[in-house]
Amino acid sequence: MWGFSWRLGSQLICPSCRKSETRVVDSRDDESVVRRRRECLDCRHRFTTYERMEAPRLFVVKKDGRREQYNRDKVLTGLRRSCEKRPVSEAQMEEIVAGLERELFSRGENEVPTTMVGEKLMEALKRTDKVAYIRFASVYRSFDDVESFQAELAELAP
Repeated sequence: MWGFSWRLGSQLICPSCRKSETRVVDSRDDESVVRRRRECLDCRHRFTTYERMEAPRLFVVKKDGRREQYNRDKVLTGLRRSCEKRPVSEAQMEEIVAGLERELFSRGENEVPTTMVGEKLMEALKRTDKVAYIRFASVYRSFDDVESFQAELAELAP
C-alpha cells in the first residue's frame, strides 16, 4: 500500500500512528529520486517515501530586470507547447531540460539571464526538431513581422 509521510523538522512521522521512529526496509535509486520503503517501529505500518536531492536555488533575471526562481515545470510547459503534435517524446523533452539544468547549475552562479535559458533551449530544439524550434523561437523572439520570421527560417535552410 502506498502511503504518505509527514515531516516534523527533519524527522519522518508515520502516517498511521504519528510516531517518528521508523526504519528503512528497502531502498531503490532512480536517476533523480530515492524510493524508500519504511516501517514504523511502533505500529509496524509500512509506507513509501520519495527523496530528492534539493538543488541549489537558482534565479532567472527577466529582460525587465525582475528576478524569479527557476521553475522546471514552466520550462517543460514551454517545450511541450512547442513540440505539440511533433515526433518529440516526453523523454526527449525531459532530457533537454535535464541538460539545461546540468549546464546552469554547473556554472555555480545563483542567477542567470532568461536570455541564456531561452538560447540554450533553442539550441537543443534546433538539434531535435526544426518545426518545434521555429515554434519556440517565434514566441521567444516575439517576431513582429513576416520578414523576421522568414529570416529565421532562412537560417535553418541548408
